[in-house]
Amino acid sequence: MREFKGRDFLTLMDYTKEEILRIIDLADELKEKLAKGEPHTYLTGKTVAMIFEKHSTRTRLSFQAGAAHLGMQAFYMDPSTMQISRGESLADTAKTIDRYADALVIRTFEQEIVEDFAKNMERPVINALTNETHPCQLLADIQHVRERKGRLDDLKIGYVGDVWNMAHSWGIVSSLFGWDMKYALPKGYDYWPRAREFIDKTNKESGGSFEMTQDLKEAMTDADVVVGITFVSMTRGATEEDMKKKLKDFLPYQINSKAMSWAKDDAIYMHCLPAHRGEEVTSEVIDGPQSFVFDQAENRMHTEKALMALLLGGVK
Repeated sequence: MREFKGRDFLTLMDYTKEEILRIIDLADELKEKLAKGEPHTYLTGKTVAMIFEKHSTRTRLSFQAGAAHLGMQAFYMDPSTMQISRGESLADTAKTIDRYADALVIRTFEQEIVEDFAKNMERPVINALTNETHPCQLLADIQHVRERKGRLDDLKIGYVGDVWNMAHSWGIVSSLFGWDMKYALPKGYDYWPRAREFIDKTNKESGGSFEMTQDLKEAMTDADVVVGITFVSMTRGATEEDMKKKLKDFLPYQINSKAMSWAKDDAIYMHCLPAHRGEEVTSEVIDGPQSFVFDQAENRMHTEKALMALLLGGVK
């Protein structure tokens, strides 16, 4: 296992299964400390800058709350008020942040943006979501699966949602842990080639599998974990007509009671939120006994705390 201190967190393709488990194990410890009221100010005196180009509720709040628990100061940088909005280069912006903050958390559009920040910074850069990946969410999801299922092996994942960051990140994680993932979606939507190449290679080593199908029942049958997220993701440049077409294409893949009935009796339902009730999921499912989406959301804070503690050297 490599040293965590000073590393970037841009995609889970850069981390091994063992390294991910170290983050999850520490997240469990920090969650317990918080519940008991035990201090864990491992990063007192440290600072983290946060740039959010996309809307955020859980990501921004979980990072800020988590930073406070660790004793560090988080400060939000509104892209519209930064000099980068007036033409300053990304490189100059990154090099400046590097002099002031101990880490950067950035939520943006193209994956290349976070990678360019990382190239121009010595301090850790944490990907808080791009079009292609959402690694911080998957840390929370892994923790949640282990809490609810009691294991992280021999799992079947039934997945539905836009071909976007979460679809790619779930495929990556499933391959690392050797899970069998079936992804139901309409024809005509392409998966990120970089992720697919990694997934196919890693599944050969881990024994997992990844299949894309147009048959919702096939994807849901005997699933241990059902993941159903938004059909229309945050993007730029998409027209209202584009979004209406995508929603129409995906609506037959809604997770409702019938879809859940195809999964195992003890299957859990997961959603990264925000949910669009009546589109990708019905209220009957997301508010039902197999759904624990707010517990899942809470774990964002615990796993991000663990991640920051490791990358900034507060914990080895």
